[in-house]
Amino acid sequence: MIDQIKVEKDNSIGIITLNRPDQKNAITSQIAAELKEIRSEIGFGSEINVIILTGEGRDFFSNGVDGSEYSKFTNAEEFVSKLSTASTMGSFDRPTIAAINGDAIGQGLELALACDIRIASESARFAMPQAAQGEMAFDGGTQRLPRLIGRTKAMEMILLGRTVDSDEALRTGLVNRVVEPDEVMPAALEMARDLSAKGPISLRYAKEAIHKGLDMTLEQGLRLEADLYFLIHSTEDRTEGIKAFRDKKKPDFKGK
Repeated sequence: MIDQIKVEKDNSIGIITLNRPDQKNAITSQIAAELKEIRSEIGFGSEINVIILTGEGRDFFSNGVDGSEYSKFTNAEEFVSKLSTASTMGSFDRPTIAAINGDAIGQGLELALACDIRIASESARFAMPQAAQGEMAFDGGTQRLPRLIGRTKAMEMILLGRTVDSDEALRTGLVNRVVEPDEVMPAALEMARDLSAKGPISLRYAKEAIHKGLDMTLEQGLRLEADLYFLIHSTEDRTEGIKAFRDKKKPDFKGK
């Protein structure tokens, strides 16, 4: 069986590529299974500090669910279980960057939404057209999109199935940056290297505080932030960071 995901490593950066360009990088149960396997391999003890997710080619990040998958499963629960990819992507404890090389449609957009930062090609388009097909988002789209761009804009995209271009995506906060098509991966790698030079434990705790805090009251979120801050004080990386600052040199973080 040919791998439908390509995995590469650039020092402490992991690069995950949806590798079905002839099928518009459409998502299959095989892709979902391979992504879960990658998630298991890049666990808490991994030397990978930052992850980039992208699609092969220039036209499509992902066109959503491969149509052939609908006939493979007998019920909706099994379909969701076998096809879920965004929940897997969202479970990485370290920073994730979506390098959106082309259109992100349907579940393809849901997968990009599960990443922490999104860098998009200026030619990329974004849409959730499921309602026009008598379907609806199932991989987190109705929850993550309004948290990013607000309820009003999310309603427009989800209920009307409206397609937005990269300029609008940037204005509404759907993506963090828009670059020329050839600059998507270079920009993602530059950002990943910047992130990778920072304290890996600090990045993970900050990510945890942001994600979990959004589902808490302000008081609960502040308590979580304080608890994680106290935990950082017990790490070797914090000691190294203070020493490097005092000695005016680059810190050598070990993730401990």
